[in-house]
Amino acid sequence: MSEQKKTLHITQTGSPIAKNGDQRATLKALGLNKIGRTVDQVDNPSIRGMIFKVKHLVEVVED
Repeated sequence: MSEQKKTLHITQTGSPIAKNGDQRATLKALGLNKIGRTVDQVDNPSIRGMIFKVKHLVEVVED
């Protein structure tokens, strides 16, 4: 019985220009680097924390 993990579809909607360096680094850690790019990440507290930090630059859809 393998348990399916929830995934999050994260799309970058804003530019990190003129933002703190740690916000740019957070986007890079999520796998985002250009507006319009989308990545799938496993839903866990670590990823949720990173999303919260850059919530004004990303759009999240739960799967």
